[in-house]
Amino acid sequence: MSNRKKVVVFDYGFGNVRSAERALAHVGADVEITRDYDKAMTADGLLVPGVGAFDACMRGLRAARGDWIVGRRLSGGRPVMGICVGMQILFERGIEHGVETEGLDEWPGTVEPLKAPVVPHMGWNTVTPAEGSRLFAGLDADTRYYFVHSYAVREWGFEITADHIRPPQVTWATHGEPFIAAVENGPLTATQFHPEKSGDAGAQLLTNWIETL
Repeated sequence: MSNRKKVVVFDYGFGNVRSAERALAHVGADVEITRDYDKAMTADGLLVPGVGAFDACMRGLRAARGDWIVGRRLSGGRPVMGICVGMQILFERGIEHGVETEGLDEWPGTVEPLKAPVVPHMGWNTVTPAEGSRLFAGLDADTRYYFVHSYAVREWGFEITADHIRPPQVTWATHGEPFIAAVENGPLTATQFHPEKSGDAGAQLLTNWIETL
């Protein structure tokens, strides 16, 4: 019997599912691309990719019942990871071209256009990991990750009022201005960059995530 972790890449029509599948398989996960409810619910980890517009991704996710699956998994402490727009839709809302769309509201915050001399932010960039981050364990401060995006969350407004609750760990990057590059929040993890396109660094990061499953 295999002891590899089972990871479902949720296929809702918006995301580089094949590259995510290859990257996860490369680091030893047992990977399946599907939108099947039972498989998505019972997997050790669920990865939600995302490319394109916030509004289109949310409509696609809801059509595939992905919003319900993510919520149910998290309520049971089952790990979920979002990538790129798959991270953005975890926030309260997104605003693109004047259109405001409700996200999954796992975290407060608004996805807005990046204010930078060059947009989209496309290429390699460093990040400033949260102190004690497990996701970035073993990765140097000058490590670069691959980004492709024009929108981001520029402010973190999550407040913890209970002493026994561990606050989310927020990792930042800068392109014209600071923006959120990753969040670790119990069973919920997300990156604005693409670990599946970030070479050895991305492989190490995915390995770190799988080891938490």
